[in-house]
Amino acid sequence: MNPAVFLSLPDLRCSLLLLVTWVFTPVTTEITSLDTENIDDILRNADVALVNFYADWCRFSQMLHPIFEEASNVIKEEYPSENQVVFARVDCDQHSEIAQRYRISKYPTLKLFRNGMMMKREYRGQRSVKALADYIRQQKSDPIQELHDLVEITTLDRSKRNIIGYFEQKDSEHYRVFQRVANILHDDCAFFSAFGAVSKPERYSGDNIIYKPPGHSAPDMVYLGSMTNFDGIYNWIQDKCVPLVREITFENGEELTEEGLPFLILFHMKEDTESLEIFQNEVARQLISEKGAINFLHADCDKFRHPLLHIQKTPADCPVIAIDSFRHMYVFEDFKDILIPGRLKQFVFDLHSGKLHREFHHGPDPTDTAQGQEVQDVGSSPPESSFQKLAPSEYRVSRPMQSWKYMYPFSLPPCECPGSRTLYSQQPRALPLQRLVIDDTSLQFLLLCQLLTALTSRQTAQRRV
Repeated sequence: MNPAVFLSLPDLRCSLLLLVTWVFTPVTTEITSLDTENIDDILRNADVALVNFYADWCRFSQMLHPIFEEASNVIKEEYPSENQVVFARVDCDQHSEIAQRYRISKYPTLKLFRNGMMMKREYRGQRSVKALADYIRQQKSDPIQELHDLVEITTLDRSKRNIIGYFEQKDSEHYRVFQRVANILHDDCAFFSAFGAVSKPERYSGDNIIYKPPGHSAPDMVYLGSMTNFDGIYNWIQDKCVPLVREITFENGEELTEEGLPFLILFHMKEDTESLEIFQNEVARQLISEKGAINFLHADCDKFRHPLLHIQKTPADCPVIAIDSFRHMYVFEDFKDILIPGRLKQFVFDLHSGKLHREFHHGPDPTDTAQGQEVQDVGSSPPESSFQKLAPSEYRVSRPMQSWKYMYPFSLPPCECPGSRTLYSQQPRALPLQRLVIDDTSLQFLLLCQLLTALTSRQTAQRRV
């Protein structure tokens, strides 16, 4: 027997490792690295850009890198044009000013940009090649449904906020501006369009845009500005599509918390629409100037029993109004007082001035006896914030992995570096199944490595015998 035909054990191991590496190493494309010099130009010129904000020391960032690169390879084949889709990344340690600019508080964070404008919702889906590719395909799809007959308007879902654009031609600057706005706000409104002869009955004064509010009683509203003014159309539609008082749910709680604004929340029973309407009207009347300083929300008492318990309330006490500053929760004394002119506004001003927090530690202000009596229950002993559990924690670098890896060893836990967002125990979420980070190819690679290790160990044991 010719010994030259056989490889030694070390040579065999090296050959197998090289073979496995060659078979399972994909051809990678260069992910665009963003810095202060190029970020504005690259994002502004990209129709869609998915940006990975990462830190090298974060294990979850390290786990995402190969997946992000492979997803970029897949999408590059489908959208080869340079500016159609851009996959980019920002090293937040090297470029902390960029991280601060976009309020990045955990790593990795995936943000979507359209022509330089950051979308308010970050990517929270599965961390797999397929999921990332599907997400980009969805973002590249047309968010506007074309109407072929105006009769179709009667079948629209009137529980949603609907925007309808009437245009003479699809290939026009008016429609392109409308399409840009729809790409940004399609999660908040349903967009429709009609062209030519179909839209002619609605174009008596030229191309126009109509807003149909939820329900059948509210009248339609018409956009009266320039049809080529992107900022004007965007601001008008955003004002209609994004309500002043939003509902907080288990699905959007983390997203709302990331906006970094205190919450003014109405807890009400789902069927109690009257209290909600009163709250909405008073917020619009008293607090419209506070829109950028505090989030106005309403929550289902049954679903959010845990925060109610923190303020010593139950669903039977609803409707209840409270402020969550992410340090403490402060209760508005009596819901009926909302109708007293200026009372709700003063409650919010007391938060900004520090009065609510000061009274928490030192009791009612001695120089404000009358008002102190009114807010004594509010400021005397407020509990700690309940919704702060949605905000990034300072202790999520290693603990999350330890607790999740035994159940789902191939999953990226929902708690990423360096903070954590945890919803309430009443509503657990099956996040591990949505955070797969090892696809079929890389799993095969791991299995082959395991097999190779087992064979090597067996041969070594036999040689020793």
